[in-house]
Amino acid sequence: MKLQVMFFARYREALGLDALSVEGPFTCIEQLRSHLVRQGGAWQALAEPNLMCARNEELCKLDEPLAEGDVVAFFPPVTGG
Repeated sequence: MKLQVMFFARYREALGLDALSVEGPFTCIEQLRSHLVRQGGAWQALAEPNLMCARNEELCKLDEPLAEGDVVAFFPPVTGG
């Protein structure tokens, strides 16, 4: 399964990249995130408990199922005032 993964805000800054292509047998976004976090270093930023995610431009939860060609985005929690 090939996916496009995008990073926003402080995740983009920490990783030094906007996006990457990933291949693997991921059934949900949490499996993808765990795979990335296991790479260590700057990837640990994605271990935040409150990170937000989207699949194909729609907000979702980490247990969202994935399909071939999906675009997944990770971004930090949004705060307002």
